[in-house]
Amino acid sequence: MPAPESAILFRCGSAAFDRSRLRGFAAALRDKVAGGRSFTCLIARDRDLERLNAQFLGRDYPTDVLSFPAGGRDGFLGEIAISLDRAQEQASEYGHSVEDELCILMLHGVLHLMGLDHERDRGRMRSLETRWRRALNLPAGLIERTHA
Repeated sequence: MPAPESAILFRCGSAAFDRSRLRGFAAALRDKVAGGRSFTCLIARDRDLERLNAQFLGRDYPTDVLSFPAGGRDGFLGEIAISLDRAQEQASEYGHSVEDELCILMLHGVLHLMGLDHERDRGRMRSLETRWRRALNLPAGLIERTHA
């Protein structure tokens, strides 16, 4: 039986970026990183991430990525929300494409859905993120940039 699809929902207007690349990347994450377990990823604007961040974490500001684990029930890992606005800004700051930044954020989110937590796991998530980032041909990841 084939693995369930991972879905990407675009709530960001007609912003120009390669949506098919992101769908393919989500499938690669599902198959290679998440062991066939699916997830849903919302790509939205700052206002949506700010609302979600306030609602679920009590933080009144937009953030780049949020993860909502489902506990792996029925092969579903959970949901990720990514800010296109943050991704565009960070891509510009680090000198790579918006698609690369969205992929970095999606990888980071999937690792969180899998139960990893870079604030508490003594470098385990950092190590896995670095390994997968290199295997998937992505630029430096979030943890590497914030702990350089």
